[in-house]
Amino acid sequence: MLGAFTGIAAMLDRRRLFVLPLLAAFAGGAQAAEPLKIAFVDTGNTGRSLMAQTLARALAARRALPIAVISRGLDVDPFDEAPEANAQTLMAARGFDLAAHRARPPTAADIAHADLILTMTATHVEKVVALYPDASAKTHTLAAYASGQDTPIPDAWGKPMAAYTAVLAQLDLYLPLALAKAIADRKP
Repeated sequence: MLGAFTGIAAMLDRRRLFVLPLLAAFAGGAQAAEPLKIAFVDTGNTGRSLMAQTLARALAARRALPIAVISRGLDVDPFDEAPEANAQTLMAARGFDLAAHRARPPTAADIAHADLILTMTATHVEKVVALYPDASAKTHTLAAYASGQDTPIPDAWGKPMAAYTAVLAQLDLYLPLALAKAIADRKP
């Protein structure tokens, strides 16, 4: 009887050697990964970057992508922090309410914690890198990052609705490409 017990114990030991690492691997895979953190940056954080943040957040949620987004402005006017009216109108037509947003400049912590910084123009890239040289490798224009073509997304501030509609069309084009690339490029 003792021999049979010893044989069973040996078999269980061999299984344990196989099963425990397997269970550990499954447990590690079941943990939620840290989201990819993307900061969208423009001039005032009341139009383009805010719309990009809003659309990217919705796109990530719809596709169940592990992405967190923020938006910031390099020249925030403390007397004009509310979203631009035309941006609000366009986003409201898609079911988004921007009314609670207040423009914010980037902080050192924002830049340090961002995995990727996507700006609206090459001038924004230059300003981010001038302020935060360590962010150079992770700072790109949205268009260049998404498509390889460095096409600026022009500031619509103070312009007619057609300018905002053009910005929105560019965001609709570049955001899905950028998010897919960011996930694909993410280091495990």
